[in-house]
Amino acid sequence: MRTSRFPGLRALAWDGDILYASRHYELLRARVQDLSALDWQPVAVFRTAWRRRLSVTNRLTARLFRDGFHALATLPSGGHVAAIPGAIVTRAPNDDEFRVSHKIGRGTRPLHIAAVPDGAIYWGEYFDNAARDEVHIYGSSDGGRTWSVAYTFPKGAIRHVHNVVHDPWENCLWVLTGDYGNECRILRAAFDFSRVETVLQGNQQARAVALVPMPEGLYFSSDTPQESNFIYLRDRKGMLSRLAPISSSSICGCRVGERIFFSTMVEPSQVNRDRRVRIYCGSSGAGWRPLLAWRKDRWPMGLFQYGNALLPDGHNATSCLAVTTVAVESDDMTTSFYSVGR
Repeated sequence: MRTSRFPGLRALAWDGDILYASRHYELLRARVQDLSALDWQPVAVFRTAWRRRLSVTNRLTARLFRDGFHALATLPSGGHVAAIPGAIVTRAPNDDEFRVSHKIGRGTRPLHIAAVPDGAIYWGEYFDNAARDEVHIYGSSDGGRTWSVAYTFPKGAIRHVHNVVHDPWENCLWVLTGDYGNECRILRAAFDFSRVETVLQGNQQARAVALVPMPEGLYFSSDTPQESNFIYLRDRKGMLSRLAPISSSSICGCRVGERIFFSTMVEPSQVNRDRRVRIYCGSSGAGWRPLLAWRKDRWPMGLFQYGNALLPDGHNATSCLAVTTVAVESDDMTTSFYSVGR
């Protein structure tokens, strides 16, 4: 059951019982205790160009220009690093403004940003890369003030990086890449990228964006428009299990207590024809089932985005599921909260 709903709000990242979200180019936060009375407090703003200050205020133009914050990582220092169109922006602790710390040279933004307990931060390049040029993972050891190349995939190795995920149980990073053949990989990396090892590679079922570490292993969902999609578990011994089919490509996953959630998106495909965005729920030793669904709205996908349900990154210490739906009927650009128990 939905407990509250906030139009125009995008959920970005959890930090315990605090959820960070954005409205336009402003970062907000709320301590999630009473879901019927969330109190959103301002944290910081990014002062963008006038054109984007205008376009972000309208729901459709914001979708057209991919406005606003798209990823956020909370740092041990209390600062933040975020992705906006064309740049990585950084907020120092106690500052009320984000400032550009890196201009994106290829593509518009990474899909996710990963922070590790020692304060290091990583993100991977995500761009079209038709020529299959080399692809970089960038890192920062000074709170996101400066960036350098932490690792490079050589020319012809991959198309782009989908995600970098911190795993507290194996004390490592997981790197997900795409999009075709041997470009589809899941790799284990040391925090300093001194060791990088491929653990899955070579087919569309290894093409993933969403990965959720748990004590028993890695839950991930496939993201392919070419084949049927599934949820998988790679256990801590390296055994891979196919857990459940899902209706379409999936790029978002999260954990609430012992439950894991993955969402699907409405993406044009000869194989995945579902016109509804769905959220699936499961846990160790239990089955998987679809819980929620929204119908794609009438606006063209190529211009106004695929229908999707975005799930915030970070560590969620509450019993609340936060979902931001995009390009769906009734709940476009809206964050909803659901109480799911522990």
